[in-house]
Amino acid sequence: MCAKKFVPYANESDVLHLGGLSIENRLDRISLSGDLDLTLDQQGLALAKQLQKLLGDIVAELEKRELPRQLPPPEVKSVDNPFE
Repeated sequence: MCAKKFVPYANESDVLHLGGLSIENRLDRISLSGDLDLTLDQQGLALAKQLQKLLGDIVAELEKRELPRQLPPPEVKSVDNPFE
C-alpha cells in the first residue's frame, strides 16, 4: 500500500493499490475494483493484513457517523458533445 495515510471518505482523490486491487476514495463511497490473490504464503498474509486494516478503518469511520438508510442515486448531468 501507499505510504500516505488513506482516510476513508476524506476526499475524491486518494487511490490505493493493493496487489491488483484499486481502492478509490470518495466523499460518499469507497470503490474497490480489480483482483487480489491472497496466496497461502508470507506475501498473501501481508496483503490480507493490509486489507484487514483498511476494512477496519472503513468500518470505524462508518460507525462514528450518523448514516442515512441509503444514499440517493447520484445526480447525472448531460453535456453537449463538443465534437458534433
